[in-house]
Amino acid sequence: INDASPHQLIAMLINGALSRLSTAKGCMERKDFAEKGLQLGKSIDIIGGLQGSLDMEAGGNISANLDALYDYMIRRLSEASLNNDMAVVDEVISLLKEVKAGWDGIPEEFHNLTKQQQASL
Repeated sequence: INDASPHQLIAMLINGALSRLSTAKGCMERKDFAEKGLQLGKSIDIIGGLQGSLDMEAGGNISANLDALYDYMIRRLSEASLNNDMAVVDEVISLLKEVKAGWDGIPEEFHNLTKQQQASL
C-alpha cells in the first residue's frame, strides 16, 4: 500500500468492496446474518471512502455523477442489509464493476497526474 499510486489505491478500494460484497452474498446464502452485516458494513465504508476521495472541484460532472452513484450504492446496500436482499447486492456489484471498468480503462500515462497537469488537459 505504501508504494501504491493514488490510481492503484482507488483500484484496491474498488476490489476490496467487490470482495466484501461477494462474501456478504455467501453469508446471506448461509443465513449468517451477523457476518453479512459486517461485510455489508465494510462495503459501505469502502464506498464511502471512494466517495470521500472525489475531488469535486477538479472532477466536475464526473465527480458529481460518481458522488450521486456512490450515495445510491450506500443507500441500496443499507436496504439490502435490512431486507436480506441478494438482488440488491447484485445490483450494487454490477454498478461497482462498471465503475471499475472505467477506472481500469484510464490510460497509464494519466495515473499519476497532478491537479495542475489535469487542469491543463
